[in-house]
Amino acid sequence: MNRIEEEQTAFEIAVVVTKRNVEEENEDCNCGEVLVDEFTKVGLIVERVQGVADEFIKLAAPLETLGRAAAELKLKKRTHIGMDLQFELEEADAFVRQPDGSLFSWFERFHCYNHLIYGIVNKSKSAVTLKNDGQEFCWEVDENLVQKLKSVDFIKQVFPLHDEMKRKKLLKNWALNWWDITDQPIDEIYSYFGAKIAIYFAFLGMYTRWMFFPAAFAITVQLIDFGSLQLLVLPIFFIGIILWAVMFSQFWKRKNSALLAKWQISYSVGVEPGYKLLCMEWGSLQSPVKALRKWGADKTNEKEVYQRNEWFGHLLRFRNDAIVIMSIIFLQLPFELAYAHLYEVIGSDVMKFGLTAVYLFAIQHFTRIGGKISVKLIEYENNETAEKRADSLVYKVFGLYFMQTYIGVFYHALLHRNFLTLRQVLIQRLLISEVLENLLENSLPYLKYSYKKYGVRKKKRREKGSSTGKIQFSSRVEKEYLKPSYTASIGEELEDGLFDDCLELALQFGMIMMFACAFPLAFAFATLNNITEIRTDALKLLAMLKRPVPRAATTIGAWLNIFQFLIVMSICTNCAFLVWLYDHEGKWSLEPGLAIILVIEHILLLIKFGFSRFVPEEPAWVRANRVKNATQAQDVCSKQLLRTISGGRRMFGEVKERSEKNDL
Repeated sequence: MNRIEEEQTAFEIAVVVTKRNVEEENEDCNCGEVLVDEFTKVGLIVERVQGVADEFIKLAAPLETLGRAAAELKLKKRTHIGMDLQFELEEADAFVRQPDGSLFSWFERFHCYNHLIYGIVNKSKSAVTLKNDGQEFCWEVDENLVQKLKSVDFIKQVFPLHDEMKRKKLLKNWALNWWDITDQPIDEIYSYFGAKIAIYFAFLGMYTRWMFFPAAFAITVQLIDFGSLQLLVLPIFFIGIILWAVMFSQFWKRKNSALLAKWQISYSVGVEPGYKLLCMEWGSLQSPVKALRKWGADKTNEKEVYQRNEWFGHLLRFRNDAIVIMSIIFLQLPFELAYAHLYEVIGSDVMKFGLTAVYLFAIQHFTRIGGKISVKLIEYENNETAEKRADSLVYKVFGLYFMQTYIGVFYHALLHRNFLTLRQVLIQRLLISEVLENLLENSLPYLKYSYKKYGVRKKKRREKGSSTGKIQFSSRVEKEYLKPSYTASIGEELEDGLFDDCLELALQFGMIMMFACAFPLAFAFATLNNITEIRTDALKLLAMLKRPVPRAATTIGAWLNIFQFLIVMSICTNCAFLVWLYDHEGKWSLEPGLAIILVIEHILLLIKFGFSRFVPEEPAWVRANRVKNATQAQDVCSKQLLRTISGGRRMFGEVKERSEKNDL
């Protein structure tokens, strides 16, 4: 227990406040003093750090403080019998520990910190006068202190801090460890960043590792001359990569479920409204018997409410999806086709380069507008959880990116059947685009950080009235504050920076899969890019950005469905490429070739949708543990419920007997 407490008392949260310039006469009424005092009262460990331009309050929470906050939040944790029960500090030994031995995950600790920090209110009977830099304002009764200080611009930001010891360990064993290629310390990533980021890197590592097979296959197809068998090479390659993609998708589901079982995470991170209502009904009644009777009496009305809400939510999502689809068809599609046609007819490479530059600038603007519209549409949808709202946003925004990424390529391939131009476009997008994206992805955070440091130094020199002298940022917390946050390019309230990373992977997967027959070597380029992506993304998270806010997640969410959609699309597009490629070259009669390729297409679609029957999504050991835990939990609940009911009946009998005696 002492070891765990020592690990959890590291400073994990920083509060940025205005640096004092004027000494207040009454120190007790100073905002900073009051804030530190209130943090101490709720059990937090506080350390104040003076920066160049701001003051920083670092916060740490002992295990007892976190446990008390978890109990107040009614936080549910996995027990040793497999049930998720509300946490009680006195019964801490009943709850399963994290892979690193700690009692709470980073996601749970962060929410406990939020509860402690934002739960400070004025419980006195009168308002408290606060002073800061010569200004006075009142902290009213029952008013939240942190929100009040934010409204008067005393508190500038609250953000998670990097744990320097763990950060350096991850830098050494993960970000800078190029020799392991695709191997990663996933458990340590989960303990430090939370489940969502850990699942993303587990997916990226497995995806890259599985890419070695199609990459080697593609290099073989590209370099070796098979002579008379050359006509069969591309169909065999196409069938091979489709089977590979289907197997990867299914085996990733198995790995995902194994990780969740290892981390003791339930699939139901978000609780459905119906379940919440049922729990409220049961929890508000003293007797389980009354709860059962009330549930039986009201289930008809509640069924109608649930059905009405369900179908109303479906209609709202359908309306919003229709708005996005119609916007893509009537606004974005003509623009994309116009660009593709101009690219085809322009002969000058300089003109093509200029046209591409204008196009890239325009689509960034269009996509940003589309993303903002999608975020607004999400607000009017009846989504039950934050995860479902985020998934709905992903589907809508991916539709915009799908159109702008692939429509030009389809135009060259399907309309003009210009495979030379098609290969040039694919090489340009896979090599130039991904290299530039990686450079921007890792250089922009550093440039933003440097610009902020320059701005702070310039402001400080202006305040001092001197343009000479070097200003050093000596505190680590101030350096972290100046670093940019890990946010999404759109909809940051629903998604973090993983949106852009997952989008990049999905677009790459679609590019190499849907045009595999036109450019097999794309798999080799994608493999090299992903090997680099693992380390550069890790370095970005550990060294260039603030520590991300942990988010609840059990899968990669909507992105897995998008990968499944791209697999189906690749079956259709590659079959079309084979028909037109062989007919265009005059080496294959169209009629028998078309028949054979249609047969291949139907067989691959059948395999795609039937493979899940042969490979279960859960490993046998995960399924066995789940059944065992469910059985144990059912036995415990049954015994407890029987004791409660029998006790209630005995009590009812005693009351009835006493009342009968009184009547006599």
